[in-house]
Amino acid sequence: MKTNPRWAFPLHSVACAAAVLGAAALMAGCATKTQQPKPSGGWLKDQVADAYTFGFPLVATDLARERAAGGDASRPGQAPLNTLRHATALPPVGARGFPSVDTLDSSAWLDLASEPVLVSLPAAPRGRYYDARAFDAWTNSLYSSAERMPFPKAQTIAFVPAGWKGVLPAGALRVDSPTRYVWLSIRVRVNGQRDVREARKLQTAMEIETVPGTGGVKSAKSTANDAAANAALATPATAGAWPTGAAERTTAPPVSMSPAEQAASLDANAFFARLARALDDNPPAPDDAHEMNQLGELGVVPGEPVQFRKSDAELLATGLTDARERLATVPSNALSKNGWTWFGDGAGNYGSDYTLRAFLARNQPGTGTKDSEVRPVARVDSDDHPLNGANTYVLHIAPNQVPPVRGFWTLTAYTKDGSLADSKVPRLSISDRDKLKKNRDGSVDVIVSESSPGKARASNWLPAPGGDFQLVMRLYAPKPQATDGTWAPPVIERQ
Repeated sequence: MKTNPRWAFPLHSVACAAAVLGAAALMAGCATKTQQPKPSGGWLKDQVADAYTFGFPLVATDLARERAAGGDASRPGQAPLNTLRHATALPPVGARGFPSVDTLDSSAWLDLASEPVLVSLPAAPRGRYYDARAFDAWTNSLYSSAERMPFPKAQTIAFVPAGWKGVLPAGALRVDSPTRYVWLSIRVRVNGQRDVREARKLQTAMEIETVPGTGGVKSAKSTANDAAANAALATPATAGAWPTGAAERTTAPPVSMSPAEQAASLDANAFFARLARALDDNPPAPDDAHEMNQLGELGVVPGEPVQFRKSDAELLATGLTDARERLATVPSNALSKNGWTWFGDGAGNYGSDYTLRAFLARNQPGTGTKDSEVRPVARVDSDDHPLNGANTYVLHIAPNQVPPVRGFWTLTAYTKDGSLADSKVPRLSISDRDKLKKNRDGSVDVIVSESSPGKARASNWLPAPGGDFQLVMRLYAPKPQATDGTWAPPVIERQ
């Protein structure tokens, strides 16, 4: 709480207060002239929508941190701050939230309230890809090892709070964070269930320590293992309807609701109250002064109570509805070709592109920069018809159109709501390490369908869920061609 509490101003204009007697001469004009009202209710509605769009990423990450760590990490599945939590198994069939089936994930929420936090990572064994990514509380990318090298050497990363001037251990890479909280996400490549044990060796060698202000290192190695962690480690939001009008929950949200979905379910009072609290620890960028002024006009001030008038409820609700529609619409600067949509420039380092930042925070949390990961998504075929497991599709990958990566690539089919197929299938994804049968010219035809295409084409078959589904291609440590217009995912032809 800040030292000079300032309660929220109502959204409607108010008459100017009469001048105090000691300043009557200076305030005479104000005493006789009513303050001009704001231009229109429509302008206020747009202001509410803009404020919601600006603040959505911070509210979503604040809820994600609270869910992962809570106040004392006392709930099942939680881990304390500055503690790594490891998924010890791949996600099961039926898991929702677009889970990766080719990586074993670790996650931690770092607290830089008073001192740096050191993250020590082991060297990658030969051919073992892994990527450590870090995001500030506004979802901006702070660090990604894949941007430097997809098969990293042993490294120590020091995440440092703003203004800290202590001494770091020799060899530590300094990464400054403008926000108190940092989300660390580490993904280790796994080649099927039999490979999980080897990948776990990397996880057990990861450490987190804190650095007191004196410059010494205080050991704080701490990890938490959870066989079901893949369902809870930063579960992305899924597509679907936008719930509205729900009050902020004081108990644990439904397991099926992701932090982004929970943020989208809050009404105006709960949303902006959460935003005001989170702003106190996680200040915006200096270039966000205009947006902060807009929030101040609405009565949203860092660390202070938010109180809207009941008469403003309809106006606020309308503004939130407009903002939610905005966050459900693919931004115009997305890349789109052959029925696929993905993001390049701007992702991860958003600057003033608040719409892109909010859209990805809502629909694809954990999005890194174009040098970290590119994730094309397709929901329709070449004739613009929804993908459906009852059909058979062929993706023809020409020799010169293989996904361009420094790391690896995968292709996974999910249900319409982002879940893994809930059935026994021979594989859940296809990747560059699979022994795909090539055509005479070196091209590859990937077959996607619910039913097997037969033994002759089984090596190139990606099983699809029944009913409508979607395809997600992940390019880990992509090359520049993935976003400069010289490459696109293959056309999805229905047979």
